[in-house]
Amino acid sequence: MKNIKNSLGNTAALCLVGFFFLISIDSIAQRHGGGGAHRGGGAAQARPARPATQSRPAVNRPARTNRPGANGSGTKVTRPANSNSKISGNTVTNNRNRNTNISGNTVNRNRNNVNINVNNSVHVRNNRNTVVRPGVRPYARPPYVYGGYRYRAYHPYYFHPYTPFYWGPVWHPWGFFAATLAVTAIVVSVESTQYHYDQGVWYTPTSGGYTAVPAPVGGTVNNIPSGAETVNTGTVNNYYYGGTYYEKDGSSYKVVPPTAGTVVDNLPEGGEEVTIGDVKYVKFGETYYQPVQVDGKNKYEVVDVEKE
Repeated sequence: MKNIKNSLGNTAALCLVGFFFLISIDSIAQRHGGGGAHRGGGAAQARPARPATQSRPAVNRPARTNRPGANGSGTKVTRPANSNSKISGNTVTNNRNRNTNISGNTVNRNRNNVNINVNNSVHVRNNRNTVVRPGVRPYARPPYVYGGYRYRAYHPYYFHPYTPFYWGPVWHPWGFFAATLAVTAIVVSVESTQYHYDQGVWYTPTSGGYTAVPAPVGGTVNNIPSGAETVNTGTVNNYYYGGTYYEKDGSSYKVVPPTAGTVVDNLPEGGEEVTIGDVKYVKFGETYYQPVQVDGKNKYEVVDVEKE
C-alpha cells in the first residue's frame, strides 16, 4: 500500500514537471517567431511588401516667349482695334475708319464721294465785287492817313485777331475746287458769263470741275441761305452771307458791292490780315475791313479807302 502511494506521487511529480517543460518550450517558440500555433489558432501571416517607388512622368513645358527688350529685341505684338486691321510681319496697323483710304502718311477723306481740293495758291480777282460804295453819312472821325491813302471809318479802331467764320459744310471759300456740284445748283448768266450758284456759293466752270469765285455784282437769285445776316448800310438793308452782300430786288436778291461803314459780325475764310502803318486791317479781296467793337462784341467795319 505504501508502495502504491509512492508510485502515484512520483507519477504526479513527473507529470507536473513535463507540463511546465512544455509550457516553457511553447513560450520560447513564440518569442523567436518560430513555427507553432499563434493566438486564434491561425498560421502566421507575412506583411505585404511595399510597392516600388514610381517615377513621375516627364512633362514637356512650352518654351517661354521672349519679351521685347529696350533695344527692340524679341517679338513685338500689337492687338488690332477691329477686324479691318492690316497685319504684316510683326507689325500691326490699325484702321479705325473703314471708309478712310490710307496711303503712306497721307489720309484722304472724301465726303459724299466728291473730289474736293482747296488750292490756297489761287488768287481770284473780281473788282466788280470788291469796289466799295461810299458811305452815305459824313464821317465824324478824322481818317487814318498812311502811304498816300486815307482810311475812313465810323467806329474807332479796336484790334482783335482775324478769326474766319464757318458757315457750314455747303459753304466754300474762294479758290475751292469741286469735281461735281449738287443737283440744287443753278446757272446764272451775268454779262455773258455763266456762273453756277448753290446755297450762297458762286462757281465758274474750270478744267475738270468748278472753282468757287467772288459773287458777281448784278447776279440775281430767287433765294439766299436762311443764315444770311441783315445789315444796315445807312439807307437800305443788305443781306450778308459768306462775304457777299445782297439787296432785295422785287421777289429776288441781287448781288451788290459792300457799302463803306457797313458793320458785319464775321468774315469768311480767305481774308488776309495786313499791317498798314500802326494799324492792322483785314483785306478781303480788294475790300478793307477795320476791327471794331460794338456793344461789347468784336465786329468788322467796311473801310472807305481814298487816295490823297
